[in-house]
Amino acid sequence: MQDRDANLLGEETSPYLLQHKDNPVHWRPWGQAALKAARHADKPILLSVAYAACHWCHVMAHESFEDEATAAVMNDLFVNIKVDREERPDVDAIYMAALHQLGEQGGWPLTMFLTPDGEPFWGGTYFPPEDRYGRPAFVSVLNTVARVYREEHAKVRNNAEALKQALKPKPPKAGGATLNDTTLSDLARRFVGAVDPAQGGLRGAPKFPQTQFFEFLWRAGLRYGMTNPREAVNLTLTHIAQGGIYDHLGGGYSRYSVDERWLVPHFEKMLYDNALLVDLMTESWREGKSPLFAQRIAETIDWLEREMVTDGGEFAASLDADSEGVEGKFYVWSLAEIDDVLGTDDAQLFAEIYGVTAGGNFEGHNILNRLGAIEMRDDETEARLAAMRAKLLARRGSRIRPGFDDKILADWNGLMIAALANASQAFGRADWLALAETAFNFVRTRMAKDGRLFHAYRDGQAKAPATASDYANMIKAALALANATANRAYVEQAQHWTDVLDAHYWAKDLGGYYLAADDTKDLIVRPFSGLDDATPNANAIMVSNLVSLSLWTGETRYAKRAEEILRSFGGAIAENVVVHSGMLMGALDGLAPQLIVLIVPADGDANALRAALRDVSLPNAVVQEIARGQALPSSSVVYGKTAIGGKATAYVCLGPQCSPPVTDAAKLVETIKTARQVTVT
Repeated sequence: MQDRDANLLGEETSPYLLQHKDNPVHWRPWGQAALKAARHADKPILLSVAYAACHWCHVMAHESFEDEATAAVMNDLFVNIKVDREERPDVDAIYMAALHQLGEQGGWPLTMFLTPDGEPFWGGTYFPPEDRYGRPAFVSVLNTVARVYREEHAKVRNNAEALKQALKPKPPKAGGATLNDTTLSDLARRFVGAVDPAQGGLRGAPKFPQTQFFEFLWRAGLRYGMTNPREAVNLTLTHIAQGGIYDHLGGGYSRYSVDERWLVPHFEKMLYDNALLVDLMTESWREGKSPLFAQRIAETIDWLEREMVTDGGEFAASLDADSEGVEGKFYVWSLAEIDDVLGTDDAQLFAEIYGVTAGGNFEGHNILNRLGAIEMRDDETEARLAAMRAKLLARRGSRIRPGFDDKILADWNGLMIAALANASQAFGRADWLALAETAFNFVRTRMAKDGRLFHAYRDGQAKAPATASDYANMIKAALALANATANRAYVEQAQHWTDVLDAHYWAKDLGGYYLAADDTKDLIVRPFSGLDDATPNANAIMVSNLVSLSLWTGETRYAKRAEEILRSFGGAIAENVVVHSGMLMGALDGLAPQLIVLIVPADGDANALRAALRDVSLPNAVVQEIARGQALPSSSVVYGKTAIGGKATAYVCLGPQCSPPVTDAAKLVETIKTARQVTVT
């Protein structure tokens, strides 16, 4: 029997929770047992939500949770619950929304105070051990909150009731945004004005990649023949690729930059950021063939394969920002170290290109970057630099590595699988496709039971209820693999997971998907939103997935559901359009569903036509290959069409209109570029 007055995290699998198993705090994992313990003790709950790669989460842990005196106050006054936000994003979503309702800016660590029934009544983020940064000391906060809970019950009750009501999903508002070609093209023009014209990204600091925002700009630029949005995307991607946010030795991107130049990152590397950047960079490369983007895509996938693939071929969650208790220590360099590894001549060139000085650019050290030498050099110089980077990477390998969160998350894996499938087609890399298929099969088999997914997996255990994002992103992955392989089994898997979403997540009165399933029992509300976060929103992803499924299957029910979701969120989109960029992309898909059908005659193949698709960006298009003996559904827009002259033949259908048959690869690229563009007056 477990001692209720003890730290109970030792049996958990989350690396983040295990980081806290030896704290003197009597932590409990989230769940019905913890809530029951709070009710039994009649104590408020202190809920701490964070994640393994978070620097300020480590700071608060070292300052407060590892301190015996602070822990004694926590244990005396509260039932203490620790949550890995990546393992329970549904829990995090509820209490982060509550913090926003209190008028506070969000962030992690998230520190919330709840009634014994899990209802929030007050909270904040990081609290220091003494008054500083304009924030009160943590122990002072603990004593004040506990006193208010004991002595001002009506105040606590009123706060809890008001927050709980605010958190309940609201019926869709009448009216809302009209998402047609006129409004979407106008939004793209307005969005360009928010982009930093010198450094890319949204103006100001900190700078996040904001890939949903920039993907909308990219796609709108293609559809409406606008150069400015696409130039804004390329400017942003170039500075991200050459900035300190990119690991120039090992590959992969950090989560964001604290400055407006993309120089100084928070050094944690998250799987989802790298997936989203690979995907967007691949689309840009298709059109512009940037050698820089090709190199960064390959290097990032090399990093993924070298450092993030676990035993079953699936992808781990993140690498920490800290090593040896210092943020970024693993990644930064002194000029003397570089000289020692490379020798004086090479070190001089390397320092010139990568911004290395004796004084450093970050707390006396150097973050490698090419922002001062943003253009790539000639092939000979680049080859010389590559050899230098290899030497420095080898030396860096002897350092103490950052923490590694090797739990597997279905939603983040889905994003990376889709990115790999798309990149494999763009670059003709069968090994990248194999990497994607292996990870997909792991999630499909090891992270599922009775046809339903789990959210997280580690140490042989699949756990945590799946969210709508797990299904949406894995459906996206399945459809990307169907495009790449012409294997209809992936479409059937996507249909099955869509059925699960419809059965357990659909909000009939709201017109969208809840984040949590109807049988997730440890939540006070079921989150419901169309907002983009650091990762794409499930409802937005599903709009595009549903449009694709309607093309694959010819079933109109999918397209109707996509339209229903867009209508439902019309009011929210009108109120804050920027944070609904994913919905705007879904609207583009709904306006002109993109289908390319490749009809292959007997003894023929579609290899030349597929290779031509590397030279044109058409995000979220369905590429449907029909071999001899296979049939298209009668509801398909190309039903009855055939191969011409015994050659593999393409039909390009954007919306209800299909092109004449195309058998020449160059003509296919020209046909797609003409068909994808509309004129808006």
